[in-house]
Amino acid sequence: MADFTLEQDLDFALTLADKVDQLTLARYGSNDLVVESKPDMTPVSDADRGAEQLILAELAEHRPQDSVLGEEFGVHGSGSRRWVIDPIDGTKNFVRRVPVWATLIALLVDDEPVLGVISAPALGRRWHAATGLGAYVSEPTGTGGERATRKISVSSVTELADSSLAYASLSGWKEAGKLEGFLELLDTAWRTRGYGDFYSYALLAEGAVDAAFEPELELYDMAALVPVVREAGGRFTSVSGVEGCHGGNALASNGKLHDVILPYLNR
Repeated sequence: MADFTLEQDLDFALTLADKVDQLTLARYGSNDLVVESKPDMTPVSDADRGAEQLILAELAEHRPQDSVLGEEFGVHGSGSRRWVIDPIDGTKNFVRRVPVWATLIALLVDDEPVLGVISAPALGRRWHAATGLGAYVSEPTGTGGERATRKISVSSVTELADSSLAYASLSGWKEAGKLEGFLELLDTAWRTRGYGDFYSYALLAEGAVDAAFEPELELYDMAALVPVVREAGGRFTSVSGVEGCHGGNALASNGKLHDVILPYLNR
């Protein structure tokens, strides 16, 4: 098996994100975009499938011995190194021409996320991190198409009354039987906003919000977020407090508010 450093894997993932961005941006807002409903009644577009097929082809060429889990085409291969892909996180936004959507690329080694790329080309922003290498965001400088990259970190807010909290929707918490505690939590905070999907966690890593949470998520929704949040100094667990992205839901915070928030989400 070829040995790659984490820096090499990160460079590869960023180059891969460049290629996917070209595809997804070309399909974003297209009048001939094909949208279908999956068995779970969530939408999928030809852009979702095309983006994942592109990623699969690149991985087959450049990381042939690694396994892959993708939202649209499932599992390929086996092994301790696994790429976890969400070709378009926020497909409902994508098909309605709302620019808050992103391609999520993660690398897990022995089921531990060690690398994450969150690329949101319609917003002009990309977040990336790898274990021990820090978390960063890149964005346009406003001159000549050049981009600037800066290191990011979570906030230092320690009190719920001073916090800004981000979530996706109310319905999931109602279905999980946790709506009462969730609403009490929101009422306790200084500010709340339903940014949703990847964006809540990216803003958390930047220190723009102080915690983000969702009651039901898949591994491909979360894997790329974990290194970004952790390398920015935050904490990422399930709603029950289990570290990492294998619990089927998420609470991410600046770390200082984590243990304060957990009881509200478990009432």
